Parts: sequence; structure tokens; C-alpha cells
Amino acid sequence: MLRVPTPIALALLLLLPSMQATADSCWNHNGSIMRLVASGDQRWFYYENPRAVLREAGVTSGTLLFNGRKQGNDYVGTARRFSKDCPGTPLEYPVEGSVSGDQLSVTVRGSRPVYTKCVPTGKFADDTLVFTYVRACD
Repeated sequence: MLRVPTPIALALLLLLPSMQATADSCWNHNGSIMRLVASGDQRWFYYENPRAVLREAGVTSGTLLFNGRKQGNDYVGTARRFSKDCPGTPLEYPVEGSVSGDQLSVTVRGSRPVYTKCVPTGKFADDTLVFTYVRACD
């Protein structure tokens, strides 16, 4: 007897390849554990376990730090900077960089405006964000 899959079973089978393609991994960034979510060429780094000073600035598990795309061996996108003086309003700025040859670290750089108490000073600072692979995330 030939069994025809139910619509739910068919939907799950169609989703399975995309679920595998978006497997998350955990990375260290300045003492915080980050979750890298990848889907196609799109990339997102979210805080999984932010360090204490960031929690004081309102950063919680699930807060987005970087979003962008992978182009060959490069990442291009937007990073965010958080401050306890300006909670809930991260400063966004463009960054780009590359994946290491061994695929165990990602380094992106950008120039961000400097703010004091949520007010731009007219100055800029260079920022470097380094993400180092830790493990596959649960």
C-alpha cells in the first residue's frame, strides 16, 4: 500500500533543509557570548550572554549587535554600540571585515561617531569587533 504524506509531514520535509542551513553557532566577543545566525548569505550576531557592563546599558539576551551579509570571505553590514547613558538607543554604524582562514574568527571594522550623553560630538572613533568561535549553540 502506498502512503501519501500528510500536508504537515510535507511542510516539515520542506523546512528541514532550511533549518539545517540556519544552524546557529556561539562566539566570544569581548567576554560576551554571541549567537551567529546564518541564512544564505545573511548574517546576524545576537547577544546570547552579555557581560555585566552591557547588561547595565540595557543589553539582554537576543539583542542584535551586527547584521549584514557574507560576500565571499568578507562580512559587510551594520554594527551597534550601546551605552548606559543612552539606553534603548544603540548607535548604528557601517562595518566590514573578513573571516579568518581557519573560519574560527570574524573581524569587522568601522568608524563610528562619538557621542556624549546621547549627543554627537562631531568626532569619530575607529572600532574593531572580533568574534571568536566557541561551539555550536544549543
